[in-house]
Amino acid sequence: MWYFVWVLGVLLACAFGIINGLWFEQTETNEKERKLAEANEKANQAVDTNKAE
Repeated sequence: MWYFVWVLGVLLACAFGIINGLWFEQTETNEKERKLAEANEKANQAVDTNKAE
C-alpha cells in the first residue's frame, strides 16, 4: 500500500505546483493592469488640464 501514498503525494505536489503557477500568473496580471490603469489616469488628467486652459 505504500505506492498508494506515494501516488497521492505526487499528485498533491503536482496540484500545488499548478495552483502556485496560476496564482503567480494572476498576481503578475493584476500588477500590469494596475500600472496600466495608473498610466491611463495620469494621461486623462493631463488631457483634462489641457482642456481647462
